Amino acid sequence: MTEHRTDMDPTATRPLADALTDVPGLRVGHATLEGKGYLTGTTVVLAPEGGVTAAVDVRGGGPGTKETDALDPRNAVRRIDAVVLTGGSAYGLDSAAGVMAWLEERGRGVRVGADPLHVVPVVPAACVFDLGRGGDFRARPGASTGRTAVEAAAATPLHAPVPVGNVGAGTGCVVGRLRGGVGTASLRLPSGPVVAALVVVNAAGSAVDPRTGVLYGEYFEGRVAYPDRALHERAQQLLAEASGEEADGRGGFAPLRPASPPLNTTLAVVATDAALSRAQAQKLAGTAHDGIARAVRPVHLLNDGDTVFALATGGRSLPGDDPLALNDVLAASADVVTRAIVQAVRVVESFRGAAGDCPSYSELYGG
Repeated sequence: MTEHRTDMDPTATRPLADALTDVPGLRVGHATLEGKGYLTGTTVVLAPEGGVTAAVDVRGGGPGTKETDALDPRNAVRRIDAVVLTGGSAYGLDSAAGVMAWLEERGRGVRVGADPLHVVPVVPAACVFDLGRGGDFRARPGASTGRTAVEAAAATPLHAPVPVGNVGAGTGCVVGRLRGGVGTASLRLPSGPVVAALVVVNAAGSAVDPRTGVLYGEYFEGRVAYPDRALHERAQQLLAEASGEEADGRGGFAPLRPASPPLNTTLAVVATDAALSRAQAQKLAGTAHDGIARAVRPVHLLNDGDTVFALATGGRSLPGDDPLALNDVLAASADVVTRAIVQAVRVVESFRGAAGDCPSYSELYGG
């Protein structure tokens, strides 16, 4: 049995905010670019001084990433200071340069010389495809966007709530034919460790069961409220208009460009305060993908770039005499990813813009 949202474990010292920042030491900052052709942004997860153990698992067929090879447990980098999630497709990976510059100014990174400032920050990054969704194909994040996001992260207090919805890397996201965005969730295991996730939902697959209108992730959560049949049929009609399949002239949505094939991606950062080896962290990143598969169907397609980063801050030790002690953390990682995706799809808003329109789940189906 696990507890989440604002419940407290009997051994806890504070309530959880149901966010990635419930893992002690982690901060999140967004830079959102809207208007004048922009509909994109960058999100940064900032580690505490000294960095965190990190790993990655990439399962989409069209990933856009930076510095992911450095996280292979066979390689030399032991700890990292930040992770960048960004819009702008591969162009948006330039935002990581702004984060690197900010870290370098503070002497944070891999030490490569006698001078304390002789460091090379290792900043893994991954991108989603949102090019042209604001109307201008060339409007995308750059180094200054990354710097704005990391400065926002650094300025937040520990355990601060994380803004969700159409912010940061989630600004221009689409999931299936609906608007996507940023979601987050956390839980505390009975044994003490916190496990949390932050997800950027921008998938080629759908988050909604077309037979019922229920979010796939809510079947998993066990609290399904089935939409009224007439409401569901009208929602399906509006979705058909939004995809350009048909139009009934009743005030629906103009199709969103660019059209098919969609080039999308779901990104996630899962984190825990458990002390993990780099190999264990890599296992954590892999298991967390199950949370995406529960909430988005189909998943891990050739035109997705699904990528999960795993971070371990190391504040709590797992029982050394139990080789299976990691299992609860692994299972929890998938759970929080699923809940974060459900939150993202529920809280975003519809947009109507120069590149077309994209409805939100809440506009079609209500609360």
